[in-house]
Amino acid sequence: MRRLFAVSTLALLLAAGSTQAQAVDAASVDDAVQRVTPRVVDWRRDFHQHPELGFAETRSAAVIADHLRSLGLEVRTGVGKTGVVGVLHGARPGRVVALRADMDALPVQEATGLAFASTATGTYMGNTVPVAHACGHDMHMAMLMGAAEVLAGMKDQIAGTVVFVFQPTEEGAPPGEPKGGAALMIAEGALNDPKPEAIFGLHVVPGRPGSVFYRPEGFMAASDRVDIVLRGKQTHGAWPWRGVDVIAVAGQVIETVNTLTARTVDPTTTPTVFTIATVDAGVRYNIIPDSATLSGTLRTFDVAQRDALVARAETAIDHVAAAYGATAEFGVRQNAALVFNDPGLSAWLAPVLTEAAGAGNVNPATPPTTVAEDFSYFQQAIPGVFYHLGASPDGVDPAQSAPNHSPEFSPNEKVLPLGVKTHVLTALRFLERR
Repeated sequence: MRRLFAVSTLALLLAAGSTQAQAVDAASVDDAVQRVTPRVVDWRRDFHQHPELGFAETRSAAVIADHLRSLGLEVRTGVGKTGVVGVLHGARPGRVVALRADMDALPVQEATGLAFASTATGTYMGNTVPVAHACGHDMHMAMLMGAAEVLAGMKDQIAGTVVFVFQPTEEGAPPGEPKGGAALMIAEGALNDPKPEAIFGLHVVPGRPGSVFYRPEGFMAASDRVDIVLRGKQTHGAWPWRGVDVIAVAGQVIETVNTLTARTVDPTTTPTVFTIATVDAGVRYNIIPDSATLSGTLRTFDVAQRDALVARAETAIDHVAAAYGATAEFGVRQNAALVFNDPGLSAWLAPVLTEAAGAGNVNPATPPTTVAEDFSYFQQAIPGVFYHLGASPDGVDPAQSAPNHSPEFSPNEKVLPLGVKTHVLTALRFLERR
């Protein structure tokens, strides 16, 4: 009887395995991607002409939600203020995987010369500012919309579920907001019901068009915002000794930050960048003001090393201010955690990306980069991998092409089909895993 039960159990397991969706061949994916590409290009250009700042992506979210509903997906809107979550259930049950794209634009005056360049404006810190997709999020939305269409068309061949996450406010929480887009979406249940086993995302960056690159473990730096307020005593510019010169203190603080980073951190073990980027002080050429405000960014790959540098910087800045008779307030707020690519998933992903991009076009061991991404918060909740697509203009040396956040940043639309294909194959191959 026991043997009969064992044989029956084995038969059931084999039968269950045989009902699982067979691997979708790459040629079918290619054909579907080519069919959707003209629409992907149109979506990208439409988003590019209508950029929206973080937590204001109402038009973008509506376009995305309407498209996902037209494909028959379950759609939730308003997740993390303006975020959109779409759920595609395959014909049979199976694993759950998530794909993510970001939606927000930047307060940048576009200078690309594109026929569909942005002329939009928005409100940032109480001011009316130009707005542009100077980071490529227009490309990301269009690629993931295309991937959703391709995968929805293969629903009958899919065993499992794909969750599409369209995230607002990747560029950091606006002033007054406690959380950015990824953290807020997670807090509001973006990764619940169903809960994905893994999440994947991509970003267009300067690089050879058609290339894909990433690395296991620490790939993109943790990002902290640093704010320093110096307080002194206002005086006439001709009588500096009768006040406390915060301009001189600010100069010494900047030099101290630069020296601390260069002389107390081993650059061969962990890349570290500590930059003071803004100085706001004074209103008139002959008045030494009573206060100065500095802000900057700290990029790190090691938590303990980051904490030690922050502690040293706060102590040193207090001492510099005290030496002049001034006081200093020092604050640090994390904008994004370390993008940590799961080692096992990173190794598994390399042949999948090669299937999408072709032999010789995938580098799974690229050096780390000091730019940051709040995709990292999704990776803290579930395992994930984030990778980059080279998207420099044709004939332009990637080292010389305009970087993300530049007014001239103009990613190559020829990589749009590759982005759709990497999304689609990543989801399919993950769901097909035994």
